[in-house]
Amino acid sequence: MDGNRRSDIIAGLRVSIVLKKDQRTGKLTDGIVRDILTSSPAHPHGIKVRLESGEVGRVKIILD
Repeated sequence: MDGNRRSDIIAGLRVSIVLKKDQRTGKLTDGIVRDILTSSPAHPHGIKVRLESGEVGRVKIILD
C-alpha cells in the first residue's frame, strides 16, 4: 500500500519514508509514525509524517 491518502495512516503504523535529503536517490527509511504533518486528505508524493526517531519525510510504503 502506498502512502498517498491521509486516511490510511495513523500514529503507531510502521512505514517506509523518503527523507528530504534522500529524494534524489529514493533511499527509504523505516520507522513508526509519531505525527502526521500533512493536513490535506491526499498528496501525490506521499503524506508527510514524523517518525518516533524524529525524522521527517513522505510515506512511500505502509509496512503494517
